[in-house]
Amino acid sequence: MTVKTVEERLEFLEFDAAQRRILTAAQPFLRTCIQPALDHFYRRVRATPEMARMFRSDAHINAAKGAQVGHWLGIATGRFDAEYYAAVSRIGKVHAKIGLEPRWYIGGYALILEEIMAAVERSASPWRLFTRRVSPGKLNRALMKAAMLDMDLSISIYFEEAEAERNQAIAALDRAMSRLAGGDLLHDIDDLPAGFLSLKTSYNRSLANLRETIGSVVTASHAIYGESGAIARASEDLAQRTESSAANLEETAATLLRVEERVKATASGAQETLGIAGEALDSVEQGREVAGDAVQAMHVVHESARGIDAVIEGVDKIAFQTRVLAMNAAVEAGRAGSAGRGFAVVADLVSSLAMRAEEEARKARDGLSATRSEIDQAVATVSRVDRSLETIAGEVGRVHALVETMARANDAQATAISEVISTVGMMDRTTQQNAAMVEQTSAAARTLISDATTLANQAGRFQIGEEPPVRTCAA
Repeated sequence: MTVKTVEERLEFLEFDAAQRRILTAAQPFLRTCIQPALDHFYRRVRATPEMARMFRSDAHINAAKGAQVGHWLGIATGRFDAEYYAAVSRIGKVHAKIGLEPRWYIGGYALILEEIMAAVERSASPWRLFTRRVSPGKLNRALMKAAMLDMDLSISIYFEEAEAERNQAIAALDRAMSRLAGGDLLHDIDDLPAGFLSLKTSYNRSLANLRETIGSVVTASHAIYGESGAIARASEDLAQRTESSAANLEETAATLLRVEERVKATASGAQETLGIAGEALDSVEQGREVAGDAVQAMHVVHESARGIDAVIEGVDKIAFQTRVLAMNAAVEAGRAGSAGRGFAVVADLVSSLAMRAEEEARKARDGLSATRSEIDQAVATVSRVDRSLETIAGEVGRVHALVETMARANDAQATAISEVISTVGMMDRTTQQNAAMVEQTSAAARTLISDATTLANQAGRFQIGEEPPVRTCAA
């Protein structure tokens, strides 16, 4: 906008020299009524929070009021020249800078004009005498056109400044977005106008967040590349070890099957041995019973021999008494002489028989003594046999108990080995499944390496400062 533009506006408004002379003539009046009008306006400013926030203090308001008094008195000169244009330009630029919306500017002019026009109406009669018969209506019309012109110019400059700031902001944003499209995340926006400070702050904060995010993505992608490579190598090693473990488990299962067969055979032999040991124990017990019966029989024979000895002793006594009687008979026969010879012969025969009886009794006693001694030895021998059989029975019982324990242990071992074989079979199946899963994990890790490399390459298009070199995916 130029001074020529002001002249064009004056022409369009039909704001001619006569009307401008009316303003010049009214300067003394305007000087007296502009101050009350501005006082009324700033009371509204203080009562309006949106307007009050634009002023720091009462001193700031008073300074603004003084500037407006000077501007209105400048309007009253009627000289809409370069000096006036410069003043209007400053006002419009200030409004644009502080962000004063046109509605508040127009509203303020309405309040101020209302007060000035009311003052013109109140001073109508004296004014005609003072202003050489200039009517209040003509003055008010001139004031209205001057105010409209001033508002038009100020708002136009406001919009021009705003448009210039917008164009500057758009150009700065276009440069920033072009750098961003090229992957440049290093340069913040630093050439936006003051009115776009919040946009500058938001963009720079977003750029910093994006820079940090891309940096994190680059770092994470390289970390993922390294870790996924380690996972892939570990998975391959684990797959090999798992396959080896599966083969070992299979061999172990086969070995355990053979061990199970041997243990079952041993358990069967132990059961058979247990039966034989039981039969041997029964035989020993029967032998002990027979030995006991033999001992009892020996004792009976021993007692019977003792009875025979008593009989022999009785016979010996009878033979002795018979011999004594035969001797007495022989003595009596000798006394009888020839009459007793026959009786003497009988007595001799009886005496001989008694002696023979004593001899036989002695022989019988000797034989019986020898028999009793032999019976005692036999009893002792049978007793030793019984004790030996008792010892054998105890040992056979221990053997039986040990064999029984071994049989139970073999059965338990066979059962345990069967369970172990079942468990090993399950482990073998699980190991095979694990091997398949490890192979899948290895394939997934290789895919992850490829994805991480792609991500790193994509993120590497952005410039965020020093970066680790982008690696390519290993085959």
